Amino acid sequence: MQKKKPALFSVILPFLIACIMINSSIVFASSGVLKEGMSGSQVTALQKDLNTLGYLDVSPTGYYGSLTTAAVKKLQKNHGLKDDGIAGPNTFSLIKKLINERTASRSSGSTALKEGMSGSSVTALQKDLKALGYLNVEPTGYYGSLTKEAVKKLQAKHGLQQDGIAGTNTLALIDRLMGRSGSSASQLSTAATRGGIEKNNYLYSWFGNAENIFKKGDTAQVYDIKTGRTFNIKRTYGYNHADCETLTAKDTEIMLSIYGGSWSWERRPIIITVNGRKMAASMAGMPHAGVDSAPAEAYVKSRSGGYGAGDNLDAVKNNNMNGVFDIHFLNSKTHGTNKVDSNHQKAVKEAAEWASKNNF
Repeated sequence: MQKKKPALFSVILPFLIACIMINSSIVFASSGVLKEGMSGSQVTALQKDLNTLGYLDVSPTGYYGSLTTAAVKKLQKNHGLKDDGIAGPNTFSLIKKLINERTASRSSGSTALKEGMSGSSVTALQKDLKALGYLNVEPTGYYGSLTKEAVKKLQAKHGLQQDGIAGTNTLALIDRLMGRSGSSASQLSTAATRGGIEKNNYLYSWFGNAENIFKKGDTAQVYDIKTGRTFNIKRTYGYNHADCETLTAKDTEIMLSIYGGSWSWERRPIIITVNGRKMAASMAGMPHAGVDSAPAEAYVKSRSGGYGAGDNLDAVKNNNMNGVFDIHFLNSKTHGTNKVDSNHQKAVKEAAEWASKNNF
């Protein structure tokens, strides 16, 4: 009997160790931290929350890469936390609070936002007002005089009572303008009447307008006005402008030929056709931030265009293009500077003038 105890103990010991490890992982998940380089379901959950709050612009991958770090930093900075990009207890507590506030706000149709209020709902409103061109400062989460004036301008533009209070009708209007409700046809009709489209019907303001017509996942045809050549693309990423990829290897071949056989950051005036709608735009012919041979949004050590390590921005495979290239519209901005690029805007207007003159 004495000789059997060690054998029995050797069976029980691994089981006890496994239980301890499982419990440790649960404790870590509930009170630990998540940071760059980690992966798993907890990272996926974090990314979903960042999506909901508007801080992450890509689909959850379960990998904590540079895009997730940047999203966490922005969240932390906006709410007065140490912006180290590490999701610790304070950051998780903030996210939970913001999600709960957002849920409560959206579930209460009678909730109005007005001067003196603060919170994530105000931040969301300010982001929308900025996207629509009515607010020129960064969102703060506080409903002050500038936000009130922006709301009054919006209300005046669309024939609502100009009280500066974001009530049911004002919030519903903003949702329509941002393309969050109604059919695509009604969205286009609303966009066409709000001043975002010039009278020649080729110039579409990016924020609150072109970005909702040419949505992520949409395909389009590019017409290069100087060569007359066309190729097909898909919008896969981007928020300040459209990050796009060619659909096939043949499309890549055509695009490369437009640039004389060498990729270049040169801005070229183009016309984008999306579901029959033609829009003036400008493209830069330099694929960047991705690797065609690696899974989309996976962490890679080296990305095209000299972008180094980071999340792989390459969703369309086997098209002989590594990464994405930029397409800009009226008033769109670069991701690096968050500013309007004058050369892109010059090309956009050149495309619009050409299309109007030639009745394209």
